Amino acid sequence: MKNSKIDNGNTFDWGKTSQDYAKYRDIYPEVFYQKILKRNIGTAGQKILDLGTGTGVLPRNLYQYGAEWTGIDVSENQIAQAKRLAGQQNMKINFQAVPAEKAGFPENTFDAVTACQCFWYFNPEVLMPVLQKIMKPDSRLLLLQMMWLPFEDALAQASENLVLKYNPQWTGAGEKRHPVYVDEKVLKYAELVFHEECAVQVPFTREAWHGRMKACRGVGASLSGTALADWEQEHLAMLKQNAPEHFEILHYIAMAELKIKK
Repeated sequence: MKNSKIDNGNTFDWGKTSQDYAKYRDIYPEVFYQKILKRNIGTAGQKILDLGTGTGVLPRNLYQYGAEWTGIDVSENQIAQAKRLAGQQNMKINFQAVPAEKAGFPENTFDAVTACQCFWYFNPEVLMPVLQKIMKPDSRLLLLQMMWLPFEDALAQASENLVLKYNPQWTGAGEKRHPVYVDEKVLKYAELVFHEECAVQVPFTREAWHGRMKACRGVGASLSGTALADWEQEHLAMLKQNAPEHFEILHYIAMAELKIKK
C-alpha cells in the first residue's frame, strides 16, 4: 500500500507481517468489546461488515454474540490468516480479500459496518457512496481505535523511539488522547451520533509486546530484512534492560458511531 498522507508516501505491506499480526495483535481487552455491544452492534440477527479486517480480530471476538459477520481486507495474506484462525474455532465468517472501496455487496445488505484501526487508510469520497448503497436505512458505521500513549507511558515511548530510529518516515508516532477524527467528506453521507474515549491498561509479556511492536506498520510492514533484524535485536535488548517479564502498557480506546444517511 502507498498513501501520500501516511509515512510520507513510503510503501508498506501488511502481508509481510501477517503471521506476527495473527499471533500478537489480538490484544483488545474485554471492555473494548463490551463497549461495542452496548452500542447494539454485534448482536444476534445482525449482518455486519468489518472493513480492513486484517486477521479478523473483531469478527472472531464478537462471533459468540450471534451476528453474521463478513470481513474484507486488501491483503490476501491477512485474509488467509483470518480464515485459518476462524477455522480453528469452527467459526462461519465470510472473509474476502477485497479493498473496502470495492465492496460489491447487494443494496441494503448490512445492519452495521465496523472499521477498527484502519479507517484512515480509505478514500472517503470513494468509500462512503459504496457504504451508503450496501448499508440498510438507519444502519450504523462504527469507527474504532486503540492506541498506546507514548507521552504517558515510558516503555511505550522507548519502543516508539526505536521504531523512529529505523523508520523516521513512520507517521504513527506521538499519539495523544483524542476523539476519533471524522472527515467532513464522511459527514456528507453519515451523521455522528455518539463518541466515547477512555484509557485502559493492556497487559503484555516481553515477547508479546515485542511481537505487537514488530507487527506495527512502521516495523514489520515496512522495514527491509536487515533493518528488521537489527531493530529486533535492539528492541529485545531494550526490553530486557527496562521491562519486567510481565507489565502493562497504557492505551486509550476511542469510538465514533455514525448513522448512515439514505
